Amino acid sequence: MTTAFVLGGGGVLGAVEVGMLRALLERGVRPDLVLGTSIGAVNGAFVAREPRLSVADRLTGLWRDVAGSGRDVLGGGPIRTVRTAVTSGTHLYDAGPLQRRLDDELGDLAFADLPVRFEVCAAHVETSSEHWFTSGRVVDAVVASAAVPGLLPPAEVDGEHYLDGGIVNSIPLGRAVELGATRVFVLQVGRFDRPLKPPRRPWEVARVAFEIARRHRFVRELAELPDHVECHVLPARGTSARDDTLRASRDFASVGRRIEATYRASREYLDGLDGADGGTP
Repeated sequence: MTTAFVLGGGGVLGAVEVGMLRALLERGVRPDLVLGTSIGAVNGAFVAREPRLSVADRLTGLWRDVAGSGRDVLGGGPIRTVRTAVTSGTHLYDAGPLQRRLDDELGDLAFADLPVRFEVCAAHVETSSEHWFTSGRVVDAVVASAAVPGLLPPAEVDGEHYLDGGIVNSIPLGRAVELGATRVFVLQVGRFDRPLKPPRRPWEVARVAFEIARRHRFVRELAELPDHVECHVLPARGTSARDDTLRASRDFASVGRRIEATYRASREYLDGLDGADGGTP
């Protein structure tokens, strides 16, 4: 059996994935393969480096630290944000703080150094295609995957440019199957099954269009899973209908609550699997 952890995108909502990781690792579920997109690439890098329960504590501490200094991670307050938007013409925040924070945590760690196979999805600008980072420096790949259009600048790696992997593959379930996974745990932020409403303001149009694209692909891949693949979509908790707004993208205050609520829900889900088949999933 080949077990994959698929960690999807979702900005600050990605904190809930830490609760899912804790529930899985407490039960001794270890990945043979980790796939990450956007914030899922950030969380995925840590678990691929340290596929043990201790990584849940490390990530919880990191997220709580970020919750206390979210403005610094995103590159400054309103004045600096306006200055960045005016001078760049393409994005609101400087990617430098995120890059430095990941450098502090992961340093020059390369994909080849990881004990678990790890792949990171990003949107390749020059070829308008889905790109999978499988070698090189992990931080470079993660920053590329997390380059949210309009919020952060395109990331440059080896002379090529990349944007957020969520544009092309927000929850890469199909990739896990392609790579031979027979048991998949999907760690996602809980938006794919929430009904969308038609946009009513200009700034809502792009968000709704993006949500349609990301949900459509995941739902299709879920429906097309081969019979031999066991798939579990872990439940996210602590999110709301307002989580799709720009305000929510900076809502670090509820990080701890979301992690804990999702941990409890995921634990209950896995308990249900234990009861259904009489053993650990």
